Parts: sequence; structure tokens; C-alpha cells
Amino acid sequence: MQLLDGVDLGYGGTPVLAGVRLHVAPGERVALLGRSGSGKSTLLSALHGAAAGRGMRIALVPQDAALVPQLSALRNVLMGRLDDHGAWRNLRTLVRPAAPDRAAALADLDRVGLTPQADARVESLSGGQKQRVALARALHRGGDLILGDEPLSAVDPRHAQELAALLRAAFPTAILALHDVAVARAFATRVIGLKQGVFLFDLPVDQLDASRIEALYG
Repeated sequence: MQLLDGVDLGYGGTPVLAGVRLHVAPGERVALLGRSGSGKSTLLSALHGAAAGRGMRIALVPQDAALVPQLSALRNVLMGRLDDHGAWRNLRTLVRPAAPDRAAALADLDRVGLTPQADARVESLSGGQKQRVALARALHRGGDLILGDEPLSAVDPRHAQELAALLRAAFPTAILALHDVAVARAFATRVIGLKQGVFLFDLPVDQLDASRIEALYG
């Protein structure tokens, strides 16, 4: 599917990426690599708009997690499906979740290892735990595509690999901005390297060699 076709991307009138063309095939797992400020977040934002315009169901994990700190981890997970229902049903779900809804959200928290923190307010959790709540919310939502902006940056390397494998199994197509090259190698089928607003490379993950990594980060 051609998500972007020769578009210029930026914010506030400032161009960040020019003439972007990006085709993502169903079943591809794309890792976006590059230093902070290279354009990864801008690209993800444009991809989200393009995929939504095609009517795709998208699970989004933004860089700041976009959680409600005063609510419990469980209720933040339940928010993954709020746009599936009307306002009254959603209010009832957040105040007193029905048993099946609570069970489904607990199951997704269990998948990311946060069952003991289900009823803890998000503001009391660590950075890594907050990221796992955001991932559980994405799992709870489900969809055709997951988009994530550094969704594993606060998680230790071993758990990052485990969570990446979980996302790989849960979503047919994925585009994640990642900071850890080892996680990208294990997760992705394709890697895109961004440097100072330029696509430095776009290639199958098995072609990501040391010289390309040095060119990207060196």
C-alpha cells in the first residue's frame, strides 16, 4: 500500500522531510532508525494520517505514551477501545468496567507483565512500566497496523526484545521508530535509516551492516 507519495513533511511551516514516497506491504515490519531530530516522529505522524485516511484500524504508541496519569493502568488499557463505542458506554466502562471488559484488559496487562500494577495509578509507575501500559493499550485495541514512536526506549534490553516479539506476533503490519539496533534487527523485516531529514537507506534488515550503522550514527 502506498501510504505516502512524494509529499513534503514538516511542522509549523518548517520542512523536515522532502518528497517522501513510502510503500508498506501487508506483513512488513518496518524499523525507523536515526538520531533524535532526524525526522522519525514527523514521518510517523504522516503515516498515521495516511493510514487513518485509508480506513485502517491503527494501534498507536506515541513517544510520550499519552496515558492519563490519574487513572489506573487497567483503565488506561481500556481506553484503547473507546472509539468503538458511544460516550455513555465509555463512561460506564471507565467508572465500573463490565467483567468481560476488565478480564480482557487484565489479559493484555498480563501479556506485558503488569498484572500486579493493574489498579495502580499510572502516575505512580516507573517510565518502563508506563511504556508497558501503553503497549498493553495497543494490544487491547488491536488492528491492521501498529505505529510506535520509541515504544521500548525506557525498557531494559531483555524485556525490549520480549515485548518486540509480542508486538511482532500481535500485529500483521508494524512501523516502529526504535533506538536499539539489536531490537530492530530482531523485530523488523525492513529498516529505514533517517539522518538530518534524509532517507539514508531503505533496505531488508539482513542488509543492515556495520558500515550503514556507522554512516547513520557516526
